[in-house]
Amino acid sequence: MFGFRQRRRKRLRMAPFPADWLIIVERNVPIYRYLPEADQKELQSHILIFLDEKKFEGCGGLEINDEIKVTIAAQACILLLHRKTNYYHALKSIVVYPTAYVAHESRPVGNGIVAEGESVRLGESWHRGAVVLSWNDVLYGAADIHDGHNVVFHEFAHQIDHDGSESQGSPVMEKRSMYLAWARILGAEYARLRKDNEHGRRTVMDRYGATNPAEFFAVATECFFEKPLQLKQKHPELYEEFMLYYQQDPAEFYLSGKRIP
Repeated sequence: MFGFRQRRRKRLRMAPFPADWLIIVERNVPIYRYLPEADQKELQSHILIFLDEKKFEGCGGLEINDEIKVTIAAQACILLLHRKTNYYHALKSIVVYPTAYVAHESRPVGNGIVAEGESVRLGESWHRGAVVLSWNDVLYGAADIHDGHNVVFHEFAHQIDHDGSESQGSPVMEKRSMYLAWARILGAEYARLRKDNEHGRRTVMDRYGATNPAEFFAVATECFFEKPLQLKQKHPELYEEFMLYYQQDPAEFYLSGKRIP
């Protein structure tokens, strides 16, 4: 089975990228325009494989089409560039609502008490099997590549985190030597964000990252790709760790000015 999948992936990497899909990517995923040409080609091959292996399901009356699938896949696969990947192997399906949706939640409030209720969500990532997204917020998050908010980056960062044993902001690293620096720097930056949040200080990263280490990793991922210049200036060690992990330097390709009109 593994050998068959690898052969199929190899064929897909060599397949031409559909012209109508390229139009969708260039229109709906502006960050694509800044990528070096080699990265654009690599991303196209990742999209082909991702869409071949993942199932999309529409909810709330939404009908899935190529625009939805390609737009989501392109952003999810940006996180895979330059790295060994098994294409979010635990992920089976992407569930898409037309807009923000209501989900039931159970939340511990202390003393063994669990509060039951409902919350409005833009997306969520399940530990095994699915990512849920609001299509309206997928488009909104992709459109502004400098606001630090991208629901696809956020939820797929959680999927990367799920590959780790703890799913608490410690994804699988290529080298064991990377874990010590990662834990030290991200631990300190997480504590700093929590403290800044408590004192109401302005931060480069969204304060939602202070919720827990898993959310910190997801929020920092959004910031790394969408506010790299600010992150690099204010949090250089954190930026360096994410640059080593994702094997990309978004600050460099934004500064280069490389952009398709």
